Amino acid sequence: MTDVTPTHIAERVVEAILAQKLAPGERLGEQALAENFGVSRTMVREALMQLQARGFVEVQSRRGWYVVEPSADEARDAFAARRIVEAGILAEAGRPLAKVIRKLREHIADEQRAIAGADAATRAFLLADFHVCLADQMGHRLLCDVLRDLTARTTLAATLFQSRHEAVESCAEHAAIVAALEAGDTPHARQLMLDHIGNVEQALQVEAPPQPDADERLRSTLAPVALPRGIR
Repeated sequence: MTDVTPTHIAERVVEAILAQKLAPGERLGEQALAENFGVSRTMVREALMQLQARGFVEVQSRRGWYVVEPSADEARDAFAARRIVEAGILAEAGRPLAKVIRKLREHIADEQRAIAGADAATRAFLLADFHVCLADQMGHRLLCDVLRDLTARTTLAATLFQSRHEAVESCAEHAAIVAALEAGDTPHARQLMLDHIGNVEQALQVEAPPQPDADERLRSTLAPVALPRGIR
């Protein structure tokens, strides 16, 4: 493989996170990555250090590199940061050019085709990438990398905490945001974006189910097993 750099390797890892092909807690072996990209372990280590600085991987003593598992507080922080960035983008949007709306509608059409198909990775990536595409089309290119990282962080949270937010819902919410922009109603588009991010966050199952007290658990544990008649 030619022209592979540590940055290229790091971006491929982030892309895999956005596509939900890399799960929180998954091990990233240096040798396996080196063989996959046809590079030295030194270059792979540089890429992993970049990812560590961006908060996507961590190194565990004597065990190697792993994709991070965000805590509930870290997940909330990432969603809060996305609200600030994306609401700010839309607060200053004005009425987008026709070519911007066309590009965003093309992206939503790609989302719809991926949802109708069987490629879960493409579907997950496109749904996450809509937000980066929106920033880019609105002329905020300096924020694209920031938003890509924030979206990848919330994707890790959605994977770890088993989000109940359906792909069809996300796509429909994206379409509503674009429709509001096309109508020139940027305050409504901004509110729709805040609602959308809130819907995704609220769909995370971050609360542990209530645990029975010790006595109740003992009674449940020692209760007779419900066997078919005639087994005992």
